[in-house]
Amino acid sequence: MSKRLAKLITNIVNPFLVSTAILVLLAFKDTTETGEAIKWALVSLALSVIPVFILVVFLVRRKKLEGLFDNPRQQRNIIYLLACALAALGCALLWGLKAPRLLSVTFTAGLICIVVFMALNYYWKVSLHTAFTAAAVVVVIMVYGAIAAWTVVLVPPVAWARIKLQQHSVAQVTVGGLLAAAVVAVVFWGFGVVG
Repeated sequence: MSKRLAKLITNIVNPFLVSTAILVLLAFKDTTETGEAIKWALVSLALSVIPVFILVVFLVRRKKLEGLFDNPRQQRNIIYLLACALAALGCALLWGLKAPRLLSVTFTAGLICIVVFMALNYYWKVSLHTAFTAAAVVVVIMVYGAIAAWTVVLVPPVAWARIKLQQHSVAQVTVGGLLAAAVVAVVFWGFGVVG
């Protein structure tokens, strides 16, 4: 029963869905027109979540990855390379096209996180589930203020699920969460994004 719950949490609160929710939320927060928000949300997703998800599904089907969310550290290298290239391209395009500032700042924080996690991945498998969840929590708190502090309760179940499924150690979920949260907080604070 507990493994089934852990699997459910892993499948629902995963990096792809968390990223999608944050990008859509920020697009609507930082624009005044619905059409503009949808446009920038789609551009952001096309430069990040969608191509990485397609690659992961492709690699799973070709048996190059063991699963969507349960693969060995060495199998993640190609995903990190694509994510890093997309984040760099996304940063350049969003800043260059004067996209909503919150999305540009988010891509900047994301690029830094991806580079750091990609370097770590050569030696250690940091939990991306916990990292993305913790980063999302910091984003909503920085943007919406104390009213969003309740979202912190999302992080422990995700960390527990990854440990329960034996995908990560306590140290790996802790470092993933803290590192992502710290990078996002510093970048958002540096750009003056405070709710």
